Amino acid sequence: MVGHALSYRALLRLPDMAALLLATTLSRLAGRMVALAIVLYALSRTGSPALAGWMAFALFAPGLIASPIAGALIDRSGAVWAITVDMAASAACLLGLALVDRIGWASAPVLLTLAGLFSLTSPLSAAGIRALVPRLVRVEARDRANALDTSIHGLTDIVGPALAGVLVGFVGAAPTFILIAILYATTAICVGRIRTPHPRAVLLPALLRTAWTGFVRVSRAPTLRAMALSYSLYQVTWGALLVVVPVVAARHVAGGAGQATAGLLWAGSGVVGVIGTLIAGRLRTLGRERPTMALGMGITALAAGPVAATHGLFGLALGLMLIAAAAGPVDIAVLTLRQRRTDPVELGRVLSVSMSLNLAGIPLGSALAGVLLPWSLPAAFAAAGLASLLAAGATALIPRDDVATDG
Repeated sequence: MVGHALSYRALLRLPDMAALLLATTLSRLAGRMVALAIVLYALSRTGSPALAGWMAFALFAPGLIASPIAGALIDRSGAVWAITVDMAASAACLLGLALVDRIGWASAPVLLTLAGLFSLTSPLSAAGIRALVPRLVRVEARDRANALDTSIHGLTDIVGPALAGVLVGFVGAAPTFILIAILYATTAICVGRIRTPHPRAVLLPALLRTAWTGFVRVSRAPTLRAMALSYSLYQVTWGALLVVVPVVAARHVAGGAGQATAGLLWAGSGVVGVIGTLIAGRLRTLGRERPTMALGMGITALAAGPVAATHGLFGLALGLMLIAAAAGPVDIAVLTLRQRRTDPVELGRVLSVSMSLNLAGIPLGSALAGVLLPWSLPAAFAAAGLASLLAAGATALIPRDDVATDG
């Protein structure tokens, strides 16, 4: 039995938890490297912020369309199988990117196609990992389990961007893509060690019908629907910064050092993010998720606008650290609220649809930044800050515990 006082060390001793966290770390390290490497590659090859923005869009957007089917597959075939499939497909796409770069076929349509194919299977692991966590620990210990899960994001935010920036800047894009492919393949092997069964109590209908029920379940749930609006607006900020940060770094530092600088800026914010997440996990957000989200999003709006837009690289670094510090409490609150208001039997399909809707702002923010940057850098920062300000206001639409009707 897992009790309220379960420590971080005790969590790691639970069956399959260590293997899951290791697989999570490797996959997210690879994912964080891809997100920056794609943008740096597009900028260095064409010098076009617009193409960089659309590359980031293609890296995320198709997965939103595939998410209902991905969630049904998770519930039907199991999260472990789903994660393994995504890891294998992701490795293949990265090897494809390395190949077309080597043989000179790296035109914009080819790059956008490969990025889109990479995105299609991404909901399998994104939702699969999150679906396994509540099946391994009881509700009383999920704050700390979610804190560990979210702190992995912070850890990979330190190592991933720094590694991607240095490798793309000084070694080249193709070797970087090959290394990331190896990380995905290693994750597929690691996740195969997890033997925790997924629920089999309910016989699921045909795959497409199951996918549709997941979409309907999310659209009819007041909590999940309001969270999708608020969190997707919040993610517009992150999507915009994904393109803005490398562009600002390149304007201040030339050549490969500029690409490394972009990675180091993200890495510095990641250090702050890890600390903030672990602290937030001890504060317990259970029952206080809505104000926690609103506060964190408000801080993000201030940091992405007036702070990051002024004083060059120093202001950008300070803004990113403030954003990272606020991200931990926001993400833990979102995870906890979604888990405790979702039927465990529907967890796979609901998580897949809900998470993809929540992350819809990332490709939109990247594409928006790509359009705004050639015209005005301050306008790109202003749009990023405004998105999080609107997100903070939208948390008021999330039902309180005493009026929640998700069922």
